[in-house]
Amino acid sequence: MSEESGWGLNVAERFFGLLILVIGAISLYYTASSGDVLGGYVQLFSFLCIGLMLIGIVVLVAKTE
Repeated sequence: MSEESGWGLNVAERFFGLLILVIGAISLYYTASSGDVLGGYVQLFSFLCIGLMLIGIVVLVAKTE
């Protein structure tokens, strides 16, 4: 027997997914704009920021049961 989750849980899940997505996008912007300072680590931090953005998208798309 499955029960519906409350609307508060759905709102909180969407909020945190959006928050993770925005933090990943801001981090990617600052990583790209400070490439000369980071040197060879730009690819690593860009990869991590894109991974963070993908996690945010997954959390936004996932359905709560």
